[in-house]
Amino acid sequence: MSNDSLEERTEVVREGSLKPVIDAIPSEIYENPTWKGLMYFFRDLAIYVGLLVLLVFVTNPLLVLPVEIVLILSVTALFVVAHDSAHGALFNTKRKNIVIGKLAMLPSWHVFEAWVLGHNRIHHAFTVRQGYDFVWHPVTAQEYEDKSRMSKLLHRIEWSWMGTGLYYLKEVWWHKMIAFKPPARWVKAIRRDRFLVGAFILAMAVGFGTLAYVRTHSVWGVVWMILRVEIIPFLGFSVMIGSVVHVHHVQTDIRWWKRGEWTKFRGQMEGTTVLRVPKGLNFFFHWIMIHTPHHVDMRIPMYNLEKAAKAIEKAFPGVVHDEPWRFGDFRRVTKACKLYDFEEGRWMTYEAARESLASAA
Repeated sequence: MSNDSLEERTEVVREGSLKPVIDAIPSEIYENPTWKGLMYFFRDLAIYVGLLVLLVFVTNPLLVLPVEIVLILSVTALFVVAHDSAHGALFNTKRKNIVIGKLAMLPSWHVFEAWVLGHNRIHHAFTVRQGYDFVWHPVTAQEYEDKSRMSKLLHRIEWSWMGTGLYYLKEVWWHKMIAFKPPARWVKAIRRDRFLVGAFILAMAVGFGTLAYVRTHSVWGVVWMILRVEIIPFLGFSVMIGSVVHVHHVQTDIRWWKRGEWTKFRGQMEGTTVLRVPKGLNFFFHWIMIHTPHHVDMRIPMYNLEKAAKAIEKAFPGVVHDEPWRFGDFRRVTKACKLYDFEEGRWMTYEAARESLASAA
């Protein structure tokens, strides 16, 4: 097929559905044998438990730090397993996905059914659509100008490379999982999973706290134990996942669309990224940075996302945002992408937004 034909076909698809993209993905990419999903789950669980046991004996902060880093990565790995299960991609039955998903989400303190509601039903259904997608939804120059001084400061912190974890904790974990009032049909399921997460947090605190008191006979010993096995891994994971979600959907050339202009193709193919991490990191990340095929079709298991990305790129060359994942690029993007002009479809810095308001006055 000629380049002109490819461009014409892409332009037609851009105006509509994802079906032509999904049709380009080979059927074998959807295969998800039970043994493979269980292998990833139990491997990640064994690493997580082993690191917790190690932290019982390692108390020196200088030695705790490297263990904590790997523990945070192991929590991330379990979360990605749960994330795949929540999409129904990891196993071939709903029951298997639910059971493994709920268990794998506990170390990250995430409420499984609330995640399904917010992530699957809203974020994936309306990716980068104004007024719908709540994940890193930008505000306009005027909306920012109308904020109080403290709200402006908080926005500057959360939209910096250092503040992505705070943003995720507040906007996703707290507002969309813990403190929000779910729709009536979701109340029972979400309440049950909130109880499950709370019971896990309490059981961990009591169990490890008791063990610490028996060993140290001090309150500080109990506090330090709970900090290193529960609090630090949770906060570290929040920073990790906040940064990951940011780079999935915020780039200078990724456009947010007004309601009437948005299409599934624009949202899922053009509003997502494929970021190439060092191969060793996929031991924990489980290819979640190959994010575009995951948004094209949530049913693709995580270990086949690379193959799906190649099939999509072959069918629609030059469409997918595909590049290496570099920390310098992350910092550059967080400096450039602060506010958004939905009329012109472009990101703005605070300075550019201020100049835009002044010229319009």
